[in-house]
Amino acid sequence: MQVDLLAGTSHRPPMMPERRPTLLLFDSGLGGLTVLSEVVRARPDADIVYVADDAAFPYGRLSEAALVERVLAVMERLVARFHPDLVVIACNTASTLVLPALRARFPIPFVGTVPAVKPAAERTRSGLVSVLATPGTVARDYTRGLIESYAGGCEVTLVGATGLAALAEAALKGETIEDGAVLAEIAPCFVEREGKRTDVVTLACTHYPLLLARLRRLAPWPVEWIDPAPAIAR
Repeated sequence: MQVDLLAGTSHRPPMMPERRPTLLLFDSGLGGLTVLSEVVRARPDADIVYVADDAAFPYGRLSEAALVERVLAVMERLVARFHPDLVVIACNTASTLVLPALRARFPIPFVGTVPAVKPAAERTRSGLVSVLATPGTVARDYTRGLIESYAGGCEVTLVGATGLAALAEAALKGETIEDGAVLAEIAPCFVEREGKRTDVVTLACTHYPLLLARLRRLAPWPVEWIDPAPAIAR
């Protein structure tokens, strides 16, 4: 039997290059860069847009209503411009408040960043866990709900660091920051109770891992610091 190879191939549509997914990472400042590095490692096939809303940094100074309004307005512009397939809100302060509104407004997936309370509770041996966060994240009902759901058997200390995110931004920009200023922000995380000590501190702000080497050096005693970035990327 004679086969016409030309006829057999002439009806195939031309092969189209596979479209690369577009991921949008959003934060109030530069803290989300800690998440960006993990996302780049996990999805080298993606086009990634990083946006820092530094005009409104830090988000913790905004009221809840103002924060929701701000993030929705900025996201409207970003989605219209970049058409992302998925958005990562690389900010605990925003995620613990704005995610429901974002998911209701836009028909695309949103990945949030929330305090890693569950893994902290699973890893502690002393039962003393600290959540190092911004004052806004500490005040959220969402954060307290995580503690009730996943850390009922632990003593959880919520520490609202007022200036640590700004110190992290300054350090990333090459500015000099004093050890004493950093230590004052993290000191409340270290609790001693009935012969036990805090042994796990979860970093509930994406800015804080920028200072991780310094946090380890200044800690009154060794603890496990939980960086949420790998879990967010997964």
